[in-house]
Amino acid sequence: MESNKKWDQRFRGMAEHIAQWSRDPSTKVGAVVVRPNRTIVSLGFNGFPRGVDDAEERYNDRELKYKLVVHAEANALAAANEDLAGCTIYTFPFPPCSSCAGMIIQSGIQTVIAPEPTPEQIERWGESLRLSCEMFAEAGLTYVTY
Repeated sequence: MESNKKWDQRFRGMAEHIAQWSRDPSTKVGAVVVRPNRTIVSLGFNGFPRGVDDAEERYNDRELKYKLVVHAEANALAAANEDLAGCTIYTFPFPPCSSCAGMIIQSGIQTVIAPEPTPEQIERWGESLRLSCEMFAEAGLTYVTY
């Protein structure tokens, strides 16, 4: 049987690949939700909701983009058509924000695996990332960075 480490690398790579599907020119984020038996439940990437015009100029207007975009984690949760209790979510290129952390906790996901945030990411989203870590710990989730 292959090690969990090898499977984790595969799903981390998949989250990175899925991130490239985003039309956002500045931040491409991917998420993969996986069952305990290592089968995929759902995938998500950041972008505008279905049916909403995702023209390049809207993505280039940062203020508007932030009001319209659905995060990769939220899209992956919305696409999952089953109970997620005990599942794992892999994200790329950084950990979930505090809003997504709340949705992850509520979904029943037990483990979050994400890259260690870079100094630039901490500078930009530090408070939200700190709150995510705090929320995961309080809710009893396993949170792993690499």
